[in-house]
Amino acid sequence: MYSSTGIDASNFVSTFNTAFYSVIGVSIVLLIGITIIMLYFVYKYNRKKNKVASDIEGSTKLEIIWTVIPTILVLVMFYFGWAGWRPMYNPPKEGLNVTTIARMWNFSFLYENGKQSNDLVVPVGTAVKLKLTSVDVLHSVFIPAFRIKEDIIPGREKLMWFIPQKIGTYDLYCAEYCGLQHAYMGADLKAVSQADFDKWYTDTTVVKSIVDASTPGAEGLAVMKNQGCNACHSSDGTKIIGPSYLGLWGKTHVVVRGGKEITVTVDSSYIRKSIYEPNYEVVKGYQKDLMQSYEKTVSENDLLKIIEYLKTLEE
Repeated sequence: MYSSTGIDASNFVSTFNTAFYSVIGVSIVLLIGITIIMLYFVYKYNRKKNKVASDIEGSTKLEIIWTVIPTILVLVMFYFGWAGWRPMYNPPKEGLNVTTIARMWNFSFLYENGKQSNDLVVPVGTAVKLKLTSVDVLHSVFIPAFRIKEDIIPGREKLMWFIPQKIGTYDLYCAEYCGLQHAYMGADLKAVSQADFDKWYTDTTVVKSIVDASTPGAEGLAVMKNQGCNACHSSDGTKIIGPSYLGLWGKTHVVVRGGKEITVTVDSSYIRKSIYEPNYEVVKGYQKDLMQSYEKTVSENDLLKIIEYLKTLEE
């Protein structure tokens, strides 16, 4: 939803649009000009008017003209693009710092006070600096209405920033193919007033709308949904990319460790190792190196909640 005011959604909209329209304008002028010249040549040098072919001598003046003019046009387009690009990599010192954690196939946003959200909530009029991290493969953050996009590279910290200027809810996508469910990887960017943001930011109430808090293991399920675990693992026995949780706890499974098949019992130790060292043991029949460690994002307390939830999933 957007307001009908003439205010740009972010501080980069104006410079981006200027660069875009300049390229479009030059392209249209060239298209029209070249088309007119082509039609003129077809008319002037058609077979009826020129029954006998004749040589057309070269022109140094013409060569210079069609070399200089395109060069100038390219430099003009380059200038507008460079003028819009350069500020994107010069963030201000002050602003709101948010860590963006990307994984297959969801985003989570971690704020300086420890608050974590599946949507990016920001105040209008304040510079927002996103620290971009990926726990698995190459992703990207693309906010079309803000005219910004930045790749997220595993093992490398990157930064993008912007100033939201208009209250509203905007789409945030991953624009880099990252696997089977890439098309479903997205979130909402909610630009709110400073007062509403302060109220949201300082609210430490644990939101349990994902599941009924009275359900056994509800907190563990909430943690797993927040971490995006359900993108690769099901709770109803359905096979996705990873094994299902259904009937997992207490059972024996064949895993591959160091190239050898061994039988293990699913207990607390196994779950801990599966989350913190997922490639140490891989369930037979599933691919290695698809899952990355969640040691930085899943605490010991969260791990205990997950274990309690898995205990409730009996076949």
